[in-house]
Amino acid sequence: HLWPHQRDWLVLFAEARKSHSPVKRRRKAQRLCVAYEGSDSEKGEKAEPLKVPVWEPQDWQQQLVNIRAMRSEKDAPVDHLGVEHCYDSSAPPKVRRYQVLLSLMLSSQTKDQVTAGAMQRLRAQGLTVDSILQTDDATLGKLIYPVGFWRSKVKYIKQTSTILQQRYGGDIPASVAELVALPGVGPKMAHLAMAVAWGTVSGIAVDTHVHRIANRLRWTKKATKSPEETRAALEEWLPRELWHEINGLLVGFGQQTCLPVRPRCQACLNQALCPAAQGL
Repeated sequence: HLWPHQRDWLVLFAEARKSHSPVKRRRKAQRLCVAYEGSDSEKGEKAEPLKVPVWEPQDWQQQLVNIRAMRSEKDAPVDHLGVEHCYDSSAPPKVRRYQVLLSLMLSSQTKDQVTAGAMQRLRAQGLTVDSILQTDDATLGKLIYPVGFWRSKVKYIKQTSTILQQRYGGDIPASVAELVALPGVGPKMAHLAMAVAWGTVSGIAVDTHVHRIANRLRWTKKATKSPEETRAALEEWLPRELWHEINGLLVGFGQQTCLPVRPRCQACLNQALCPAAQGL
């Protein structure tokens, strides 16, 4: 039994002890920061990609300079009778594009002079998709004769014109894939059509002249057997800004100097630089 004053004393003692007892504080967990070496992108620096050396022909730049010099007069058949000169520049855009495609279809295995003559006769009749479809095959054949394989071309022109009318509203497709799907249209024609009709450089247009000259100059890593092989080989190394120029440049050079048979090597500025001329 405790007296009242004893109970008061015990309460005071307990409170005093409580106030002096150490307070347990939780330690804050410290985060361990691991410093990793920053990547180049984090440092604001871009890692340089590994440069794979691109093969290119020996002396090609000087050869190109020489060909440009030999072609400076722009007096080859392609320069005034090529596809750029066969369509009616005053016709509506859709009609112009159709005429470009048609001139390319006619030009296969045909000299520029003959193609230009056929286009002139067709244009005199009013050269549109509708006018061609309204022309019977016999009349169309007479108009385009004597282009190479004219009978086949009559058929292809009619088939392609029908497709253009039905699927493209009388216009021509704006992609290489769609163009080569048309009857009688090959890769060279498609790339030239993209360049001349649409103003888009989609690839190098390689015909027999470009194919022959590229192989004579060894502008392909290995000998190529077809224009398409040559196109792929040239596009691997030739700067893209030269793709459009190279067709007309080499076609004219092939028409005047680097002929298919008996090339005029004596008159060629590249005689000393040309492996074919050196018999290599």
